[in-house]
Amino acid sequence: MSDDLNHRRAAFRALHADGCFVLPNPWDIGSARYLHGLGFKALASTSSGAAWSLGRADGQLSLDETLAHLRDLVAATPLPVNADVGDGFGTDGAGVEDAVARAITTGVAGISIEDASGDPLHPLRPLDDAVSRMRAARAAIDRSGEDVLLIGRAENFFVGRPDLDDTITRLRAYAQAGADCLYAPGISTREQIEAVVAAVAPKPVNLLVGGAVPFTLQDIAAMGVRRVSVGGAMARTAWGGLMRAAQQIHDEGRFDGFADAASGAVLNQLFR
Repeated sequence: MSDDLNHRRAAFRALHADGCFVLPNPWDIGSARYLHGLGFKALASTSSGAAWSLGRADGQLSLDETLAHLRDLVAATPLPVNADVGDGFGTDGAGVEDAVARAITTGVAGISIEDASGDPLHPLRPLDDAVSRMRAARAAIDRSGEDVLLIGRAENFFVGRPDLDDTITRLRAYAQAGADCLYAPGISTREQIEAVVAAVAPKPVNLLVGGAVPFTLQDIAAMGVRRVSVGGAMARTAWGGLMRAAQQIHDEGRFDGFADAASGAVLNQLFR
C-alpha cells in the first residue's frame, strides 16, 4: 500500500487512543467531499445509504458493488474510511476471510463485521458462528500486514433482541477474537452505553446516533465512548427533504419544500 494509505490508517488508529470523535457516514462521493470540507477527521461508509442511492434496499448490494463503493469513498478525500461490509458476505469463515482481504485492497482503514443473520426468525447468528467469522476477519487483516482496524458489532438492539447481557457477552467474545473496537448499534440510554463501555474496556466503543438524542457529543464523551457514527441518518435526512418537497408538489402543487435547498453556487464552488 502507498505511504498515503499507511498515513491514513495510522491516523485512524490514533483517533481511537483517547478522546471522542465523530465518524460521519457519507453515501456517495459528493457527500464524502462535503464532510471532508467541514473538517471531520475520518469517514465511515453506510451500507443502507449506498444501497438507497442505487434504488436498492439495505443488504441488497453484492460484494463487488460494495467494494466499488468503498473504492469511490477512499478516492474521494484524503481521510481514512471505515468500511461497513455487513456480515462479511461469506457463507462461512473462509468466505468472510476472502471478502475482508478484498475489502482491505480498497484502501479502507477499518472494517466492521456484524452478527445479524438475515433470518427474521433467528436474527442473530449463534455466538460460536459469529466468533468464527470474527476470527476469520482478523486472520485476513493479519495476513495482509496492513494496519486496518477490525470492528465487532453485536446487532441485538438493531434486530429486535434488546438483551444487554447477551450484547455484552457477544462484544467481549468479539474482542477476544481480535476486534479492535466494539459496537452495539441501537443502545441508547446512559445506563446501556456506560455498561457496554465498562464491559469491553480498555478497547474503544463506537456509538450509533441515528436520530435526535438527549445527549451532546460532550455528554457521550463523558460516558467513555471513543467514536460516534450516524449510520444512514444523513442519507435519510437528505431523502426526507426530497420526499417532503416532492410530495407537496404532487399533492398540493406547492414548492415550499425548496425553501431550505442548498445554493447551487455554493455546491458548484465546493466541487469545482
